[in-house]
Amino acid sequence: MNRALIIIDVQDVFLDPTWGKRNNPEAETNIKRLLSEWRKRGSEVIYIQHISENPHSLFYFENESTQIKNIVKPLENEKIFTKQVNSAFIGTSLEDYLNIKKMTEVVITGLTTPHCVSTTTRMSANLGFKTFLLSDATAAFEQTDHRGHYVDADTIHHYSLATVHQEFATVLSTQDFIDNYLDS
Repeated sequence: MNRALIIIDVQDVFLDPTWGKRNNPEAETNIKRLLSEWRKRGSEVIYIQHISENPHSLFYFENESTQIKNIVKPLENEKIFTKQVNSAFIGTSLEDYLNIKKMTEVVITGLTTPHCVSTTTRMSANLGFKTFLLSDATAAFEQTDHRGHYVDADTIHHYSLATVHQEFATVLSTQDFIDNYLDS
């Protein structure tokens, strides 16, 4: 299979209360379930870890909270790319790595849906990879829009998925992917 599982920014930093309310508390559990199936098949697993050099950032490299959450902790042989921007393809060798490994498809999971997940999904498609985005293996936080209006996390998540579905990726649930695509 020429497909890689990409787990984006599933880091302890997202436990910080300053993020606000989050939707889909089962995202990490769904990622873990897929990861378990993925590993059974010996398929490629790639982690993306957001790291900042800004000491005022929650992602500052010296903060312990930048560690990948234990629920999806990487194995020693699994690849980890660190990034400093929203896209996992900018400032990393992810694209080269996927090409060297002859990967033609990627399955994207992680945090957060409107930021690094959707940005990486768009770039993945633009670079020519067939891309799957798992709707319940991602999550979003509440936000305030440009006019000062509150937008709840479920709405942010839903619209983030809607803007990439069918144009940049096939968006489906973890179970749908396992049932219909995992072994194809």
